[in-house]
This record gives sequence, structure tokens and C-alpha cells, in this order.
Amino acid sequence: MTAYQTATLHHVHRTPDAGDAASTVLSPTDFSRAVTEITSWPGYTETPLASLDTLARELGVGAVHYKHEGPRFGLGSFKALGGSYAAMRVLQRVLSEQLGQDVTLQDISAGKYREACDKITLVSATDGNHGRSLAWGCERLGAPCRIYIHAEVSEGRAEAMRAFGAEIIRITGDYDASVALAREEAEQNGWYVVSDTSWPGYTEPPRDVMAGYGVMTREACEAMDQAPTHVFLQGGVGGLAASVAAGLRQYWGEDSPRVVVVEPELAACLFESAKAGVATNFAIQDETIMAGLSCGEPSPMAWEILSQEASDYLTIPDSIVAPTVRMLARPQNGEEPIEAGESAVAGLAALMAACQNDDLKSALGLDAGSRVLLIGSEGVTDPEIYARIMEGHDA
Repeated sequence: MTAYQTATLHHVHRTPDAGDAASTVLSPTDFSRAVTEITSWPGYTETPLASLDTLARELGVGAVHYKHEGPRFGLGSFKALGGSYAAMRVLQRVLSEQLGQDVTLQDISAGKYREACDKITLVSATDGNHGRSLAWGCERLGAPCRIYIHAEVSEGRAEAMRAFGAEIIRITGDYDASVALAREEAEQNGWYVVSDTSWPGYTEPPRDVMAGYGVMTREACEAMDQAPTHVFLQGGVGGLAASVAAGLRQYWGEDSPRVVVVEPELAACLFESAKAGVATNFAIQDETIMAGLSCGEPSPMAWEILSQEASDYLTIPDSIVAPTVRMLARPQNGEEPIEAGESAVAGLAALMAACQNDDLKSALGLDAGSRVLLIGSEGVTDPEIYARIMEGHDA
């Protein structure tokens, strides 16, 4: 536990704003429509909710539940639920307008409009997992796909997207620059952006992405016999955290857990937003090992939900990420091994470090009665990086 004892975590506690964004920005209908569609896809199966009982005792909490998304559709992450579903919804809207008739998701999924889909190009920026999901969905549906990646995205992740037929455009800037270029070139060429972040005038695809993530939340809730008291959620642009927070609120109501948002200290846009009380950008200077969380600009739609649902925001140093990946893969306490990627362990790393600091543990309300839910958002999405971590390197 030495790495966790010496780690510096920064904490902001914020009284959530009043409002009903958890049911209006993402409605029960949004979630139920996504659940109905995604659970009908070939290869769908629930991902495991692991109970880390020995670790919970070591940390002095009642339970630690880890939702392991590594097996999701063979794509390695929860993103399989969002990008591919949002792609279908974009195609549904475009085709319905072009054909002057209601086009169903079922018909698109069945390949009825495959020839028409071939003329509709979908694009997005990504750190890896969202793009892989979009590329997979486009290949399945017959739509051309262009993915924009920044300089630090690994070649292994780029190749995984190419394997699904996506055209990869690598830029020299960071993630936010890749988002800007994807938007610009889509507007110039009549392509359609399928992004997991919103901006003024662009809300439907990000809403669909977050609705798709609701499948994961529903599975987790149905696997638990009582509501968790806490949920530690990765940051990024906020889509995952906002979706899970909204899904938990809709499922558990007044028993919904305390929401703790966790970010790399190198990419802390939600932490800064919490301090400012308004969505705030963060200037990324150095890339974090948690590639999927390297985002400097929060999604306004996600922030609308988080500002009303999240009470705590933490930043963590990169130094505790690799040890957490190794701890899950090679548990010394009798737990079942879990192969997790760098971004997957942010919540767990934060929980372990927080429990080594009495003041922070108390500030977060963690005690022997706490039941903590964690979203293990990815498995091994880049074997080379994972191998380096397992050999003892930070990345």
C-alpha cells in the first residue's frame, strides 16, 4: 500500500445543484430504448460484477463491487455500448429524413438499408475506445468511418480501429484538437459526427452515447441486492460519469449513492469545473497514462447532470495507476484476477489511496458500512502498454 499512502489526492466537495437533469437530460425512455436495442445484438452478454471482499476488508469498507467491462462485445471496453449505438441512431435520423419515412433500428441492424448506409460517412475523434466502438458499428452497418486521433494515441489502438475498416487520421495536437478537426472536416464534407461530447447545437449523438452506457449501469444495479452508498466514476469529458450517475438515480431514487468523480491530475477539467461551479476547460500540458481520460474540455451535457448529482471530485497522480493494474491482475489476497486497462482502475486507485488517508476517508464518508461501486471501464485495449505495466513500468 506504500504507493497509495504517499500519493497526493486533491479533493473538492461541492453541494450539488438542485434540478432534475438525471431524468430530463437522459430520460428513462432514452435508457430503455438503448437497453432494448443493445441487448438484442448478436454477442450480447452481461459483463461480470466482481465483489472484491478481501480488499474491502483491507480498506475498512463494507463492500467493493467492480463492474468489469473488459469482455464487452469482444471490444474490450464499455465504449462498445455507446459509439456503435449512437452510430445507429445517427443513421436512423439521416435515413428517415432522406427516405421520407420512419426507419427503425431493427431494420438498420438487420442490414435492410446497408446500401444507403454506404453513402453516409460517420466520423469522430477518440483516445481509442470510443473510436473502436464506432468503427465496429460502422463495419456492422455498412457505413464508411473516419477516426481522428491525437499524437499520443498508441499505434496499437489505431490498428485495432483499422481492423474494422476505419480510416485513421492522426494529428500532432491533443485530444481536444482532434475533436475540433473532426468537426471542421465533417462540416466541410457533409459527414456526420458521432461524438461522446456535446457542444452548443450538438446534443443528440452524445445523448445516445450516454444512453448506451445505461446498459452497463442497469446490469450492475440488477446484480446488487441493495443500493451502493458510493460510486467512484472516471472523468474524461464526463459522459461515463454522467450516464452512470443518472442511471443510478433513476434506478435507486433517494437511495442513489454518493457520486465521486475521479480524474488524472494531468487532465482535471471536471475538478476545475467543480471548483468554478461552471463547466471549465483544463489546459493539458503532459499526457496521463490514463489515455482514455486525457480530456481538457468537459461535455456541457454531461456537466449539467454531474453538477446536480456529484458531490465529490478527486484528482489522482499517475504513480498509483500501474500498481493498481498489477494488483488486480496478480492479487495477493485470494481475489480472482482481473485484467484491466489504465483508465479502468482510476476509481479503484482513488478509493485505495483515499482509505490510506484518515482525513480524506472521513471527508468522503467512507466507513465499515460503505458499499462502493466501481466501473472497470476497460480491459486490455492495448496489449503492448499492458505488457509494459505488468513488467513493472509505468506505461
